Amino acid sequence: MLLALFAKYWQPGFVKTRLARAVGSEAAAQFHRLCVEALVDRLAELQITRVLAYTPDEKQQAFTFAVKQGWELLPQGEGDLGLRLERFFHWAFDRGATRAAVIGADSPTLPLDYIMLALDRLAQQPVVLGPTADGGYYLVAARPPVPPIFRQIAWGSAQVWHQTLERLQSAGLAAAILPGWYDVDEPQDLIRLADELAGDQPAHSQALASLATRLAASLRRPGGGA
Repeated sequence: MLLALFAKYWQPGFVKTRLARAVGSEAAAQFHRLCVEALVDRLAELQITRVLAYTPDEKQQAFTFAVKQGWELLPQGEGDLGLRLERFFHWAFDRGATRAAVIGADSPTLPLDYIMLALDRLAQQPVVLGPTADGGYYLVAARPPVPPIFRQIAWGSAQVWHQTLERLQSAGLAAAILPGWYDVDEPQDLIRLADELAGDQPAHSQALASLATRLAASLRRPGGGA
């Protein structure tokens, strides 16, 4: 079993751009960095092979903190998200993985049970998807061969989910669907995240606790910037 966290370097103006329109580029970039750190910390407890797939390729040094927690670093390479996802699955299967899953850094409180459920569901279906309310997905998992679902997708739009299901149908493939979860892309998502973090303090990892503290402070500021 192999799990990849797809993460982008937290350069202001190049990450969390929808959120940045509300809270500013610097704040959005720092929020993204905290999300990456929180997921690296939380997912380290899973007894599976973990890969942090980073972009851009020249920013490897920024992600080396994850190596101490048992993560392997892998550059995503060039191309749109679909090409990078497809490249990852080819890489995973070429190295012998029989089940592989990818999540992004937009869902820092994603239940770990959902990830393990996805890998289990691959015993029945060749593809597993976790839907988000904004029309995308927070997780994609597959077993060999690489499914033809990553090309000609309007990444970042509300059409991702439907287009992916169409690709599956055209290929004659079925998918297992996980419970829905959410990405933090808009100001209302920040509020939902803050409420979630405030409600389960004893269960927080150190990284999630740091995220909760920063988020609570930011939402108290005039304008609610992160």
